[in-house]
Amino acid sequence: MTADGSGGVSSEPETSDSLKTFGAVLKALREEAGLTQEEFAPRVQYSVHYIAKIEQGKRFPPKSLPDRAGVVLGPVAKRVLTAGARSLTKGAGLASWFRKWAIIEETAISLYAYECRIVPGLLQPEAYIRAAFANSLPPLTDEQVEEQVAARLDRQRLLVEKPNVAFSFIVEQALVERRTGGTAVTRVLIDHLLDLTRLRNVEIQVMPLRSRVHAGLDGPIYLAETQAHEWIGYTESQKSSNLIAAPAGVSALLQRYGRMRAQALGDDATVSLLEQMRGAL
Repeated sequence: MTADGSGGVSSEPETSDSLKTFGAVLKALREEAGLTQEEFAPRVQYSVHYIAKIEQGKRFPPKSLPDRAGVVLGPVAKRVLTAGARSLTKGAGLASWFRKWAIIEETAISLYAYECRIVPGLLQPEAYIRAAFANSLPPLTDEQVEEQVAARLDRQRLLVEKPNVAFSFIVEQALVERRTGGTAVTRVLIDHLLDLTRLRNVEIQVMPLRSRVHAGLDGPIYLAETQAHEWIGYTESQKSSNLIAAPAGVSALLQRYGRMRAQALGDDATVSLLEQMRGAL
């Protein structure tokens, strides 16, 4: 599944020097302790296959690995692995084709998102994230799910760590009405959305279920304003994405997003509708 929330399973991260180095260090520490992968993996509560991928530099290590490895390999190994994990390139759990947009997200001064497939990743509570990944095909392993959940929750820190960034989201009412994950998860989702509407830098608008006109019929739209006050667009389909920097293309997306902001419910009407939907569950 993509990191921002749309369908499709994330591909393995591209191997980087930092990942290779971390994997080589882990392998050296394991071998120094006289353990094979088959002996080490169950002691740190991961599969042999997963440990092998980490040592090959093909998987980002989960946050819990240094602590678990420290119990098995000792405190020095824990310190070494903790320091190594901090130095890794950002992007654990993100599909390789999504990372360019993730970098743009980090430095943008305005971020707009319209979604018609699934609630945008930046707005998803953990229960909803897990429900979304439970629908992934091919199915994900437990390790992959944890990696993806951690990546998405990490991205969401932008909402609170960047209070000067203007976030705008347009979300189709149907995405909430669908009740992905069931009624209990939907309650959590609506409560989370209502909490986020209280942030001064976050605007959430619901696009009504029924509307005679709709400027977003061509699909999801993501837009970012850079620190140089230039706009970049982003679109996705299954297992692929496209950055749009050409002025004509970006202009078209900005026009559509602007029209949708007028077509969607305003702030007060959005909160009122979400509260009504919450009460009806």
